[in-house]
Amino acid sequence: MPFSFRSPFAFLSNDLAIDLGTAYTLVYVKGKGITVREPSIIAVNQKTGKVEAVGTEAKQMLGRTPGNILAIKPMRDGVIADFEHTERMLDYFIKKAHDRRSFVRPRIVIGVPSQITQVEKRAVRESAYRAKASEVALVEEPMAAAIGAGMPITEPTGNMIVDIGGGTTDVAVISMAGIVYSQTVRVAGNEMDEAIVQYIKRKYNLLIGERTAEDVKIRLGSAYPLDKEESMEIKGRDLTDGIPKTLVVTSEEVREALSRPVSIVIGAVKEALEQTPPELAADIVDRGIVLAGGGALLKNLDKRLREETGLPVLVADDPLSVVVLGAGKMLQDFELLKRVQLD
Repeated sequence: MPFSFRSPFAFLSNDLAIDLGTAYTLVYVKGKGITVREPSIIAVNQKTGKVEAVGTEAKQMLGRTPGNILAIKPMRDGVIADFEHTERMLDYFIKKAHDRRSFVRPRIVIGVPSQITQVEKRAVRESAYRAKASEVALVEEPMAAAIGAGMPITEPTGNMIVDIGGGTTDVAVISMAGIVYSQTVRVAGNEMDEAIVQYIKRKYNLLIGERTAEDVKIRLGSAYPLDKEESMEIKGRDLTDGIPKTLVVTSEEVREALSRPVSIVIGAVKEALEQTPPELAADIVDRGIVLAGGGALLKNLDKRLREETGLPVLVADDPLSVVVLGAGKMLQDFELLKRVQLD
C-alpha cells in the first residue's frame, strides 16, 4: 500500500527512511538524521531460535561462531533472500532508531533496486509491516541516491547516477522525476570481495575469510593504477598443509583480482550511455556521471570511468549515505514522494 499521506498513527509517528542494503542497513529518522548505520547481518542461536546479535555485533561473529550460532546475511543482491530473518533484523533496527520504544508505528520510505520484481516488492513491504510499520512507500535506489546527491532530478535534463552497493550496481538516467533508463547488474561490493578470495586462493593456495577480503579491498583496492602502489600483510589457512599462514599482497595484485567485477560495472555504464536518448546524453556530457554507494569509494574508479567514457565523473559527497538521505528528503516532501514512489 503506497503512502496515504494521512495516517491515523501520524501523531505517534517518527517517520523513517531505510536503505535496506545487502551489506549495510541505514535508518534515517525525520528531524534527527541518520541514527542507524550497521551491517545487514543477524546472529541466531539455532537451538533456541533466539537472536544473539544484530548489525555490528553480529558482523564481529562472522566466521567465529560455535556450531549452534549462525551469522546470517538475510539480504542478497539488494533483495530479501531470507524473509524471517530480514523481518527480525528490521524490527531491531526500527526499535533502535526510536530508542527501543516499541509502541511506535512509523511510516517508512524504503530504497529498493530499480529492476525489482513484484514478488520482491511484496516481500520488502510485508517485512516492514510485520516490523510494525503503519505505512510503507518503496522508492528506487538510484532515484533516492540522485536526490540524496543533490542532483536536479525534477528538471527536464539528463542526470546519470551509478549506485554501487553491496549486492547490486544500479545505473540510471533520470529526467523530470522519472527514470528514463535503468539497469541493475548483480555485481558490486560483495562480488569484489569474493573475487579477492578466489584470486588469493588460486595464486597462493591460501584461504582467507570474507572480512579479510573486504579489508584488503578497502585498503588496497583500485580500478586504475595508483600514484603510490601499496601492500599489506594478510593471514589465512594454507590449503596444502592446513596450517595458518601470513603473506604480503600488493595493490597491483588486488587490482588484477578486481578487474572482472570492475569491467562489468563499466560495461553497464557504457550500455546505459548507448541507450540514452540523444538530448539527455548531451546533458550528461555537460553534467557528467555521479557515483554513489560504497563501491564509489574504490580508489580511482572515477579516473578509470573518465578514461573509458570521456565524460566528467564525480563521486557524491557522502556516497555511503546518499540513498537513505534521498529517501529522508522525501519524508519532508510528500509531493516529490508521490511522483517517485513505486506502485
